[in-house]
Amino acid sequence: MTAQIATLDDPVGSSLRGPHVDFAVCSGRVARYAPDVAPFASLGGPPDSDAWTGFADLGAGVLLLDPDLSIDLPEGWRTTWILLGVQMVDTGMATQPDEEAVQLGPADVPEMLDLVSRTRPGPFLLRTVELGSYLGIRRDGALIAMAGERMHPPGYTEISAVCTDPDHQGSGLASRLMRAVAHGIRGRGEVPILHASSTNHTAIRLYEKLGFAVRREFQFVGFERPTH
Repeated sequence: MTAQIATLDDPVGSSLRGPHVDFAVCSGRVARYAPDVAPFASLGGPPDSDAWTGFADLGAGVLLLDPDLSIDLPEGWRTTWILLGVQMVDTGMATQPDEEAVQLGPADVPEMLDLVSRTRPGPFLLRTVELGSYLGIRRDGALIAMAGERMHPPGYTEISAVCTDPDHQGSGLASRLMRAVAHGIRGRGEVPILHASSTNHTAIRLYEKLGFAVRREFQFVGFERPTH
């Protein structure tokens, strides 16, 4: 297995052991993003008793697992939700800056959270904006579309939080912002990646049209630790 393949097989752990180490909280070999940054965690190895102990110490969270992996949960643990997803890798996207796009930061978080609540692109929390560059488009002062960077495995950056206000969907804003975000990623000599729900066929078709290809499937699984 090459280093690049291993990096993308565990994008959370690779990020937290690398470029995102400052956002990591750890217990043994288990690592997760700080709870107000992102819900994702990595067991850092097989799901054995040491992993579950470390995972519990960190408050549990969301794991990206191989869909064929069978897990026997320890007593008292339960899964809260499961979402089948795909990991996609840029294979030749045409990137370019966008003149209308503006940089978003901590002061914009209330508007970003509001847009996310209405469009549901995936987890976006109070400090997610700190993970990388986020770009937005405003009309009449209102934030109507955004996209940005989330996981950061060495050599790669995930494009995430791609969303457009329902009243402005279908006008190409998501594609424009993805090209602009990818332009910044490419400028660092890195490869854009993304994750999407397997059932979101519209989004996957858009990503394929832009130049992404499915690399592998994941299951996103939310876990809850024992309460006593």
